[in-house]
Amino acid sequence: MRSPHPLRNGDTPSRIPPPHSHSTVSVHKLKRFNSLILIFRFASFCFSLASSVFMATDYRGSDSPRWYDFDAFRYVFSANAIVAIYSLFEMAASVWEISRGATLFPEILQVWFDFGHDQVFAYLLLSANSAGTALARTLKGDDTCTVSNGFCVQSYIAIALGFGGFVFLGLSSLLSGYRVVCFIINGSRFHL
Repeated sequence: MRSPHPLRNGDTPSRIPPPHSHSTVSVHKLKRFNSLILIFRFASFCFSLASSVFMATDYRGSDSPRWYDFDAFRYVFSANAIVAIYSLFEMAASVWEISRGATLFPEILQVWFDFGHDQVFAYLLLSANSAGTALARTLKGDDTCTVSNGFCVQSYIAIALGFGGFVFLGLSSLLSGYRVVCFIINGSRFHL
């Protein structure tokens, strides 16, 4: 039986790509996936940084309470500042991966580093903002919020921004978890 496309003089057979090579479609899907992670990390950075700034500037004068007088508010500030720094590092790593097509660290280390740290810092944000919420509700029941309402409102805003940072860090944690699963299944660079 003859092949439907016989070779003519001087023709060479067309190259068939190896079965596990990245196709152009796969590369585009990978870039979109990494871009989505970058967007979530950027949002987490913005919310956490804004929360830290709001908490650090929560001071209304000499008769007003100070945020650093309360353990829970110091915890909110610290957790959001740590997550902002972490998100900034991860944004740089994501930009590196999108632009160079390779991870910053060896791939197995990068995949597990991202997933593990996303989990830890998401729980850190959740616990800090929960502690801040409990304190804010206690202060609302006391005379503190009637005497210094601006202090309490700014604390509420800082805590709400911290919860926003948690949501976006949680979403990037889901995507980094997906990368871990794909890495385990495929044994190397994940395929979408």
